[in-house]
Amino acid sequence: MFRSMRLSLRFILPLAVAMTALAYAVVPLVDSLTLRWFVRDLDIRSELLAATLQEPLTEMVAQRSRARILALFNRAILDERLYALGLCEPDGTLLVKTATFPDAIRCRNPETATGRPHSVLGLPQGPLHVFSAPIENESRRLGDLVLVHDMSFIERRSQDTRKYVIVLFAVLGIVVALITVLVAHLSWRGWMAGVRAMLKGEGLLRPFERPRPEVQPLLGDLRAMLRDLEDAHRLREHPGAQWTPETLRQLLRDHLAGDEVIVVSNREPYIHQSGPAGVTIQRPASGLVTAVEPVMRACSGTWIAHGGGSADRETADRHGRVPVPPDDPAYTLRRVWLSDEEERGYYYGFANEGMWPLCHVAHVRPVFRGADWEQYRAVNERFADAVVQEAKTSDPVVLVQDYHFALLPAMIRSRLPGATVITFWHIPWPNPESFGICPWRDEILQGLLGSTILGFHTPTHCKNFIETVDRFLETRIEHEHSLVHYCGKTTLIEHYPISIHWPELESLHWPSIDECRGRLRARLGRAPRHRIAVGVDRLDYTKGILERLHAVENLLERYPEWISRFTLVQIAAPSRSALDEYRELELRARALAARINARFGREGYRPIELLIEHHDHASVTEHYRGADVCVVTSLHDGMNLVAKEFVAARDDDQGVLILSQFAGASRELHDAILVNPYHVEQTADALQRALTMSTQEQRERMRSLRSVVSEFNVYRWAARMLLDASRLRQRERIEARIFSHSRPELRRVV
Repeated sequence: MFRSMRLSLRFILPLAVAMTALAYAVVPLVDSLTLRWFVRDLDIRSELLAATLQEPLTEMVAQRSRARILALFNRAILDERLYALGLCEPDGTLLVKTATFPDAIRCRNPETATGRPHSVLGLPQGPLHVFSAPIENESRRLGDLVLVHDMSFIERRSQDTRKYVIVLFAVLGIVVALITVLVAHLSWRGWMAGVRAMLKGEGLLRPFERPRPEVQPLLGDLRAMLRDLEDAHRLREHPGAQWTPETLRQLLRDHLAGDEVIVVSNREPYIHQSGPAGVTIQRPASGLVTAVEPVMRACSGTWIAHGGGSADRETADRHGRVPVPPDDPAYTLRRVWLSDEEERGYYYGFANEGMWPLCHVAHVRPVFRGADWEQYRAVNERFADAVVQEAKTSDPVVLVQDYHFALLPAMIRSRLPGATVITFWHIPWPNPESFGICPWRDEILQGLLGSTILGFHTPTHCKNFIETVDRFLETRIEHEHSLVHYCGKTTLIEHYPISIHWPELESLHWPSIDECRGRLRARLGRAPRHRIAVGVDRLDYTKGILERLHAVENLLERYPEWISRFTLVQIAAPSRSALDEYRELELRARALAARINARFGREGYRPIELLIEHHDHASVTEHYRGADVCVVTSLHDGMNLVAKEFVAARDDDQGVLILSQFAGASRELHDAILVNPYHVEQTADALQRALTMSTQEQRERMRSLRSVVSEFNVYRWAARMLLDASRLRQRERIEARIFSHSRPELRRVV
């Protein structure tokens, strides 16, 4: 034993010393990189500060007000890193400078007066970062703003970094040496030989025993699964992956080869309506349809939904099937017919008077009736039967959508045990105390735990669900892996932030931004320079429409200069008008808009344009492209795709997004102006900030937002779920083969 320890120390100490020496060799490179990063950071900081001072300086320089300029400079250098400020005239004369401005820096110094935007100077005061930015009024150059930052903090941080690097490398050397020694000891005892034999197919249950012939295929499956997991990780996490319909189809071919995909939702992607002009086709105003329909075009398969259009029956075959999209069929729409009584109880009753307000913290009391629950359960059974009828294999991949089908996953698993059920909950999930209100909470949780994968928009919703299950059901929960084991089944609880199809090709056919701006203002009878904000929502009490109107009223009260110069266009698609809460909301919205228009309106001008009507996709896109601001003030929302649609429509890198902090999209779109919609004054201030935001700041924010939405698009959302499904299906198949080929004594252990 002592001999082994001596050998280990002889190995550990030299490796630790070698790693420490390597650290000293790496330190100069780290110093160089640190300096470059901080200089770049100071460049960006200087640009932002120059842009901030541009507007007040332009006015002060034009008035030749040196005292005001110096006062402004003295306030600015209160920042601990900003050392000095100076203002040079176009002829090179130093007009104004702070007391700390170094004499060695002059306006005509080549380091600051030439094309180089910045320089790093070593002066008696220490290392200084000097940045020069032009001050311009339209096309005329008024002078140059010189910003001097103190760089001494970089040296202090570099010293700390050197210490951390040296300690890190020394610790790594010791850890690597210890692991190597441990592996060597295991190898001496024959364990490594056993592992190698197993991976080569020379043993499984006993490392040194050659397995029976029937176990050989299992080892091949194991190695294939390991390769698939590596591929899945690469495809899912690679930052440069471009997710497109073709990428998604390729993923299905590689990871779910031959697997059938079925989508189940309440709302159908295409509605056939009868009218004076014959049968017309409508696309519903639904975030779910917006997100899932492009995925189905890429995946093919079958979409099962409630057929509610007046011409839906006559356009479908005798089984309720119709190929869609109408112009270029890519998948099959299977319609399920519901009676008026079923629709009242299942959809308007339990789903939208019970589950919807229960899951949204919008201060509307949920209503639960026994008769509605019976209809809800019966309709879920009807859809489960439809899935079985449409399934062409015994193990399809079924994507169940939203709160209308909480019981459906368990029903599908009982009828098709081999199915992989992916349930996505598009609305928030409340905390256990709130969910405990539901009289049938256990049945709903049991139904959802029939899912192979249960997806939510945010980690918070996942956490709430797991805590709810832990509170009300006897389950085994693996919190570190977000797995819930219930009645012999395992459900993965994961967050998959939903997104939209990135309109790369479609945008080529859009009208230009100028054309959209002109059309929108002409339609409203407004001047070309009139500022417009747009809101696009279903008429729903969770969307914060009333709060938005109050914010506009507050804006006009506190900033009266916007009267006759600003309009909010609120598109509110009618929704669930059979329910009292929604009819009352419409009356309140109309009354509030009329009061604000009467108070601040003028001849030919109304500050609120309330459009309670359906708009097609082209019209909504025109509003996005023609407006200056998009306002999303949800009181509680799963994601809210309007925010992402607005960002996708602004290929001019202009426009400002005001976004509620209670919408799931706020976790991704950090460069929007985030607001608490319950705080009316804060939302009004956000409108003021958006309407006065500089073109440069708009461009920087919008480019960042567009980068996020384009990279994390709807195909990436679907790919993550399908990759997880592929991994779980492969694991289940291997476990089944292990169980079927194992000996009786092992079977008893399993």
